Amino acid sequence: MRTQTMLPFMLLILLLAPFAQAQDYIIGDGDQLRVSVWGVPELTVEVTVRPDGKITLPAAGDVTASGLSPAQLSQNLTRVLAKYVQTPVVTVSVNQITNNRVYVTGGGAGPGVVYLSGRTSLLKLLSRLDSLENADLRRAHIIRDGQKIETDFHRLFVQGDMTQDVILQAEDILFLPTQELNKVYVTGAVEEPRYIFFREGMTAFDAILEAGGFSQYARQNDVLVLRKGSEDISLRIRDLMSGRDRTQNVTLQPGDQVVVRESMF
Repeated sequence: MRTQTMLPFMLLILLLAPFAQAQDYIIGDGDQLRVSVWGVPELTVEVTVRPDGKITLPAAGDVTASGLSPAQLSQNLTRVLAKYVQTPVVTVSVNQITNNRVYVTGGGAGPGVVYLSGRTSLLKLLSRLDSLENADLRRAHIIRDGQKIETDFHRLFVQGDMTQDVILQAEDILFLPTQELNKVYVTGAVEEPRYIFFREGMTAFDAILEAGGFSQYARQNDVLVLRKGSEDISLRIRDLMSGRDRTQNVTLQPGDQVVVRESMF
């Protein structure tokens, strides 16, 4: 009679099993779990995963929980409790998550530690950060278990390439370096000498305009692009503006310095 009563419930568990496994949350130390054994209320308990990664259950004793998904822990408990309960049906749910955290480092964005309430993709996490203006997404990467996970943050967050999205795991480290190496400096006879964050296709003339344009003392045909490890590039921007020589508008590289020479008169 009891077996017949349990059949519909067991069928429901089997139908929901793929969904539960799809969640694949990994239990960690400090998480609060509810362990339910169908038809055996005295074995239904709420427990907290200890620092040693184990939980203690009536009859089952100490059982390792950390590092397993709820579905995997359910299977393990089913095998253990089969010694005491005929055909046990065990379910494990996570009532409170304290383990699911990732770390943000590199100086390009904050905060330092982000707690995740459930399955979270890289894109969703990046969207939660305060600002990515100073983060070099082209050099960013994920470190998992000491290994570098290759995914292109720039293609994902800026270009919307969802093939680069990944599901984060507890204890992942997101390395988001600053844009320091991507700065282009504009100095000399411009209205607002400054640095500008490099972007694909940026030209020398673009940089001058973003620095407020030429000052009244600028020698517009005497502009230098200083590039590390390369010879200085001499430009005649006035000829470019008049349409006489479009080759003068060179494309910049990260770290370039654009210097506009100043006339004495």
